[in-house]
Amino acid sequence: MNPSATEAALQGGKPFSIKPLIPVLFALIAGMLLVMLDNTIMNVAIPELENVFHTSLKTIQWAITGYTLATSMIIPLAGWFSDRFTAKRVFLVSILLFTVGSLLCAAAQSPAQLIVFRIMQGLGGGMVAPIGMALSFKIAPPERRGELMGFLAMPMLIAPLLGPVLSGWLLEYVSWHWIFLINLPIGLIAIYLGMKYLPVSDKGASAKLDIWGMILSPLAFSSLVFGVHRGGAEGWTDFYTLLPLTFGLVALSLFIVVELRQKEPLLELRSFRSFEFTKGIILVWINQIALFGSILLIPLYLQQVRGFSSFESGMMIIPQALVSFAGVMAGGRLLDKYGARIPVFSGLVLLSAALVLLSRLDSDTTIYAMIGSFALLGLGQGLTTMQLGTHVLKSAPKDLISRVTPLTTSAQQIVGSFAIAIISGLLSSNIAEHMSQASSASASAHTAAMVAGFHDTFLLPLSLALCGVVLSLFLRKQEHGSGSTEAGSE
Repeated sequence: MNPSATEAALQGGKPFSIKPLIPVLFALIAGMLLVMLDNTIMNVAIPELENVFHTSLKTIQWAITGYTLATSMIIPLAGWFSDRFTAKRVFLVSILLFTVGSLLCAAAQSPAQLIVFRIMQGLGGGMVAPIGMALSFKIAPPERRGELMGFLAMPMLIAPLLGPVLSGWLLEYVSWHWIFLINLPIGLIAIYLGMKYLPVSDKGASAKLDIWGMILSPLAFSSLVFGVHRGGAEGWTDFYTLLPLTFGLVALSLFIVVELRQKEPLLELRSFRSFEFTKGIILVWINQIALFGSILLIPLYLQQVRGFSSFESGMMIIPQALVSFAGVMAGGRLLDKYGARIPVFSGLVLLSAALVLLSRLDSDTTIYAMIGSFALLGLGQGLTTMQLGTHVLKSAPKDLISRVTPLTTSAQQIVGSFAIAIISGLLSSNIAEHMSQASSASASAHTAAMVAGFHDTFLLPLSLALCGVVLSLFLRKQEHGSGSTEAGSE
């Protein structure tokens, strides 16, 4: 990358100032917010789209599954595209493709068209986050990366807050078309900011395409994601669940063997030879499953047990998002000063405490008690999530960053899909089990069975969060580039 204003200031002996980087950060935040906001809006809009297109829930859910499959296929290619065509160009083209796909989704006349255009969105949106993270990591000095990466947590915090509220308002007072049309102004702003402010790196003309990796990675990741999605809906013993899962595992095994033998692999799996990197990745996965499970269960509890609308549910989690942002900023400073252990350990302890409280929610729990639990969860989330991601990148060799971010994002895509499928399936089975044990079919017995089902389901993310607390004690402070690709190194 060409020297940025920050790098120039450092080279001249001047103290670091975040001011020159603010336009760059806004460009990255706008692009990432565009994609993340659309995902949260779509999750709320599925029932309305089912009615609009006069189709079944299974059919319209492919609008989400198709998008997820597309992102799973394209994410592994993000590193190579960035090296070959520059990160700035690929970032801008990805946002443009996503924005055009949004316009086409708004014009869809049938479920099939909507699914196809959502796949187009996924092909664009899949590369935005990994490239945005890699760009932000390159423009910041090592000692201030925690603070800078904290700013990139804004889309992750704003999207879950704004998405359900915005989606509920648009669906109720405007029309379903606007859940996609709202992406147009955001996309155009992101493209303008990116063209004007994102730094330009030298094009890696010598970057070679890993053909076998390009073939095997989309097959492996998309098959696994499809199998997990189908398993959550149709059961894990279904033939068309086991077939893609088996095929995906075989393709993934071949992909790993191929990548470890490549000089310029599509995904840099040799980063796992760094013990610190591996510990960080495992913690990222544990944290993600615990958070994804909680984020899925909270709105379901608010709507199915307490009877809140999607709009009201969105309003209920505003304190969670606000406290989470405060946690991100505090966690970033702690990371820069002390390393990842203190903020991650503290965050996972708070997350565990919040999950204990959430596992005891009842049908008559006060609103203040619920909001307090959500806020505690948000604080734990803020202290943990971005700090873990930054620690993982610091643990990887500096010259592998463009290949490490697609690796971590691809893995998180799979883990996130597993989390949603497993938690939703577990919730359904727990509720069904308590329903069968109910002494009567009254409304109160039905509500009690649902509450008990939620209680039992919250225990899984709680158990994982407690495991994360223990593992976080073994994190070490890493400077960027100190991770090694040599076996057994730290």
